[in-house]
Amino acid sequence: MVDEDDLKLWKDAGHVARRTLENIKDEIKPGVSWHDVIEKAERYIIRHGGKPAFPATIAVDNVAAHFTTDHNISPLEGWEDRMVFEKGQLVKLDVGVQIHGRIGDNALTLEVGNGANHTEQIRASKESRDSAIEQMHPGTPWHKVGQAAEQPVIDAGFTSIRNLCGHKLEVGELHAGVSVPSYRCGRDHMGFQGVVENNSFYAVEPFNTTGKSGLIENIQPSNSSNIYRVTGDLDIRKALAKKKLKPLGAQLARNLETRYSNLPFAERWAFPILKKPFPEADEESRQSKWNALVKKLISVRFLETYHALRCSDGGLIGQFEHTVHITDGGPEILTVE
Repeated sequence: MVDEDDLKLWKDAGHVARRTLENIKDEIKPGVSWHDVIEKAERYIIRHGGKPAFPATIAVDNVAAHFTTDHNISPLEGWEDRMVFEKGQLVKLDVGVQIHGRIGDNALTLEVGNGANHTEQIRASKESRDSAIEQMHPGTPWHKVGQAAEQPVIDAGFTSIRNLCGHKLEVGELHAGVSVPSYRCGRDHMGFQGVVENNSFYAVEPFNTTGKSGLIENIQPSNSSNIYRVTGDLDIRKALAKKKLKPLGAQLARNLETRYSNLPFAERWAFPILKKPFPEADEESRQSKWNALVKKLISVRFLETYHALRCSDGGLIGQFEHTVHITDGGPEILTVE
């Protein structure tokens, strides 16, 4: 059971997440860089009493999710020297807020310049999210939620993405083991067994595409998202004793674990931790040390990284997302406007 004080924290996180989206979306206009919008979103969250639950992400046109800028503002593959918004682009902005581990996660899709080139897809994306949420009463089988999410997409002539899902939220856990389908997965699909649980929290975020494959694929390299997460699978003290980590590597690992727990974090947030142990190092040397540190921490399964994602056949991607709390009376949207 979620008590009143706990629920207030969830609602506060959802409220800040929604305010962030609503206040930052107008910054997405021709000539503005992706990086500027990402940083403004994260600063807004902090100014209004939250912390980012994950780095703010931007996904343009056929890019679906999981891209934030690094400290060098390095371009995403295929977007060299183009990470500036252009009129007519279809943009997804996804932001998450955590307050004492309670998470509000939401996203929207808009067209740069409001030229009405993507009106139907944007409408279908929003209706897909809302139709899924309407089904989320305690005890509803997940396949019915997926069916509801896909119907508006089919009706509008688009294709649901099948290999991206919503997710259950728990305190300090962005992806808490249960996936929320956004297509007609069918009652026998092994990945979507079970039912909507009362007193639970879910991020509902169906994706759709103008393409036909209904699939997203990874963008190379493996860390193309510039996002990392502490897995929680490695005991630093034991790793140090067994010489899997050197003392400096262990100390830097502790710093990452203390700062971010197991919520996703941006490379540009963490990169400055190398300034203290290497005050005289130049940028090239510090970058080399960061690359070596990350490689080592991934190899011992202390860290994991994420690919940025795009539509496998180049289709344009739409997405809207809310965080909901499931009650006896049905779903309560926490990321309300």
